[in-house]
Amino acid sequence: MKVLIINGPNLNLLGIREPEVYGKQSFTEYLEVLKKGFPFAEIDYFQSNHEGELIDKLHSADVDGIVMNPGGLAHTSIVLADAVAAINTPVIEVHISNIYARESFRQTLLSAANCAGVITGMGLDGYRLAIVNFISK
Repeated sequence: MKVLIINGPNLNLLGIREPEVYGKQSFTEYLEVLKKGFPFAEIDYFQSNHEGELIDKLHSADVDGIVMNPGGLAHTSIVLADAVAAINTPVIEVHISNIYARESFRQTLLSAANCAGVITGMGLDGYRLAIVNFISK
């Protein structure tokens, strides 16, 4: 099983940016936990603050499943939603915070309509839950 995790803008600052919302652990630290928890899976990781790079990564991914946290682009990017729709690889969208308990603009997910599922509000554990979903199918 090959899984790609794609994180969008500002997620390189996990552990630093708004720890009361996103936690105190960096994604690099959490990625090691994920890899240890799924030793039979090949888990690759990509993060970018640039929309086009995220789209290029979606288009070129040769994996069984993609776990994507598009960050703020989830609420604004039609082209990212189109990129998810253009590929055959299943994508599960993850949001660390509960977007429905935050500002109203965060409650619209343009990219989610083209995803196999959405996990929100489970903290970093949402990534693990997405991988479990891919493995169980």
